[in-house]
Amino acid sequence: MSTFWSIWISVIVLGTVFGCWWLLWATRKSQTTDSETDRTMGHSFDGIEEYDNPLPKWWFYLFVATCVFALGYLALYPGLGNYKGLLGWTSTNQWEAEVAEAEEKYGEIYAQYGDTPIPELAQNEDAMKIGQRLFANNCSVCHGTAARGQVGFPNLTDDDWLWGGEPDQILHTIANGRQGNMTPMGTMPNMTNEQVDQVVNYVLSFSGRERDAEAAKAGEQVFAQACTACHGPEGKGMEAMGAPNLTDDTWLYGSTYDWIKETVVNGRQNQMPAQDRLLSEDQIQIVAAYVYSLSND
Repeated sequence: MSTFWSIWISVIVLGTVFGCWWLLWATRKSQTTDSETDRTMGHSFDGIEEYDNPLPKWWFYLFVATCVFALGYLALYPGLGNYKGLLGWTSTNQWEAEVAEAEEKYGEIYAQYGDTPIPELAQNEDAMKIGQRLFANNCSVCHGTAARGQVGFPNLTDDDWLWGGEPDQILHTIANGRQGNMTPMGTMPNMTNEQVDQVVNYVLSFSGRERDAEAAKAGEQVFAQACTACHGPEGKGMEAMGAPNLTDDTWLYGSTYDWIKETVVNGRQNQMPAQDRLLSEDQIQIVAAYVYSLSND
């Protein structure tokens, strides 16, 4: 944060606190007595009038205590621009401390499973209970609590894997993440609208759903030029590149004509974030075994 904005924020925050204090004190001093009075503020609505009586003492001192607490908090913790506070607290160091505490408390539990081969670990009921909780905390926001995915996020309970479903491949995906990249028009950026229609029909023909058989036939040549580098000549995909199989019924972004056309024209970008900074190696081993178990019951 620049010096200007740091000062700007500090002035606003401190001005608000002291402004509240001044307003409270000035209003309090204007009262000449703590006793009730018949003098009104001149406000009247539906027969109800506002009397000019002072705040009860307990209420007044509660407001004062609030202002004092605010100043004390701002002295100890960040809140005034670039000022770090006397305690040097940050959300990052608190998170790191909590992670260290959790590692000390639960590390031995995870460690007992860290060296177990994934297929064997997937059969361990206790380990899979831990894996389910780790998955729910770290993976379900994208893949869903039941790991069945959603548009743009793969279903982990079937046998269709973009990057491979072997134990080592799942481990690599979780630890290091994956970057999906479907470029617009594939390797044929000057594809015409007619060619787009042809290649979409050709892709639909893999499952007998083309809208125009003649266009689908012409689309075979377009597919060979624009798509085979990733999806292969038969459209069965390529795990090394994360390119999906186009001949089955599993579609990450939808399988209708309009969905496929949007994918061809605009491309797709997707990322599986790496978890090695959030999870320990033992935890990743357990999560990988849990994911493996979902499609290998």
